Amino acid sequence: MTKERDEDAVRRFVEHFAMTLSDLGFPRMPARVLAVLQVADEPGLTAGQIGERVGASPAAVSGAVRYLMQLQFIVREPVPGSRSDRYRMPDDPWYTASLVRGGVYKRMADIIYEGVEAVGDTSSPSGARLTEVHDFYLFIQDGMLELLDRWEKTREERHGG
Repeated sequence: MTKERDEDAVRRFVEHFAMTLSDLGFPRMPARVLAVLQVADEPGLTAGQIGERVGASPAAVSGAVRYLMQLQFIVREPVPGSRSDRYRMPDDPWYTASLVRGGVYKRMADIIYEGVEAVGDTSSPSGARLTEVHDFYLFIQDGMLELLDRWEKTREERHGG
């Protein structure tokens, strides 16, 4: 059964999604742009189309799409026969983003380890605390890699290979 698209509900979702991501520390405008691209039925949207849908200036959209492209949440492609570009979701943006960001825990562990070495004594209160955080980040990194592998297998099974 196909249900008719409710544009008011779509707009509410976009704002709710953006507010939730913003509450979690994600910048609000990139969150709104990401939500708009998630609900777009078109193969991609130009910056102007995104701006119309989120009610934002070209400069705000430009900054948001640049931020999202750096995280690899979206991709930019040229519009054939035009000088403009359109932005779209990759085939599996959450997985791609997780792969890109997966190394963040290792990087954090490496930075924390600099602190461990700086305080010198891992049995001191600060050394023990830093060592614990270092080990935690490495644990999370390993766990994320395992989860990503499991997700890929689940996704392949779900989509038939």
